[in-house]
Amino acid sequence: MHVPFLDLAAQHQPIREQLDAAIRDVIDKNAFAGGPFVAAFEDAFAQFCGCNHAIGVSNGTDALWLSLLALGVGPGDEVITVPSTFMATAEAISYCGAQPKFVDIEEQTYTMDPALIERAITRRTKAIIPVHLFGQCADMDPILEVANRHGIPVVEDACQAHGADYKGRKTGTLGVLGCFSFYPGKNLGALGEAGAVTTNHKELASTIQVLRDHGQHKKYYHSRVGWNARMDGIQGAVLSVKLKHLDVNNIRRHAHALLYDHLLAGTEEIITPFESPHNRHVYHIYAVRVRERNQILQAMADRGISCAIHYPVPVHLQEAYRFLGCDEGSFPVAELCAHEFLSLPMFPELTKEQIQAVASELKSCVSARKPRSGCHK
Repeated sequence: MHVPFLDLAAQHQPIREQLDAAIRDVIDKNAFAGGPFVAAFEDAFAQFCGCNHAIGVSNGTDALWLSLLALGVGPGDEVITVPSTFMATAEAISYCGAQPKFVDIEEQTYTMDPALIERAITRRTKAIIPVHLFGQCADMDPILEVANRHGIPVVEDACQAHGADYKGRKTGTLGVLGCFSFYPGKNLGALGEAGAVTTNHKELASTIQVLRDHGQHKKYYHSRVGWNARMDGIQGAVLSVKLKHLDVNNIRRHAHALLYDHLLAGTEEIITPFESPHNRHVYHIYAVRVRERNQILQAMADRGISCAIHYPVPVHLQEAYRFLGCDEGSFPVAELCAHEFLSLPMFPELTKEQIQAVASELKSCVSARKPRSGCHK
């Protein structure tokens, strides 16, 4: 059986008429850059997250960058984050003129280890960015406790965690700012690039609104040096349609993950994802850990199962950040996971038969390989 890693056509086909109507409406009203369709989505997304403000921007990277700029992060500053993330988290820090300061991740959740934050704080620390990797919220209470004690704002990188819960609160509402990407493959994906910042702070929301629109507080009056980071009207309209289906699709993803867990249970060579008891994981990515990952990736492909790797090289070992002087072994958990992560097909429209096929083929691929010693979950 062929199983794709992602199937956007299966997602869009049932709502194609709604999407077509939304796009036609934008064309009819000629509201292409910002405008009423973006504003309507901002209101709906803020309500969905349970916060006062949502500001639509051009992508998740700009959401992170503008958030840090709004907090005054600049040259000479440091921002604490994790090396187990997509490059954009660190890029946003660098484009403020600041420098990322990495801490390792927890081996079970793959999110920021709160116990390591205190020792990473210096007088130059101006923000902390926990990454809600793969759809699971970082352990925010201890992170916020350390941050608040030192007077450091926390910016959530929720780009993979649309609708995830932490102790009954949605991601994007726990820190001072929350950042989302609506890249097409995300749980809430646009038909192109888009992003958003969420916050309960009126002044920060206003600052980001100005920054995303060339620093204008009104047309042709520029109160600051900004950037062109507006959300397109078409993306706002499309996202308003797709937002109505996000809760149901997240429930489906969670059910798929539980089935994967059940089918892969007891296979010593495979470490399945851990869902923290105070979290509601939304499984943007269902990443298992296996030894000889690259060989298994190829073996799965040979059997018609499309898998992926997130992410093969931690940020601190990327050529772009070699200047930080972090050698192999600097962040052992992130490095171990980078060598072992294998992302299985995960999208709401997966069938039970497809999941069974993926699990069966994966167990077959690892069965002939040497069992790992000391494997734990």
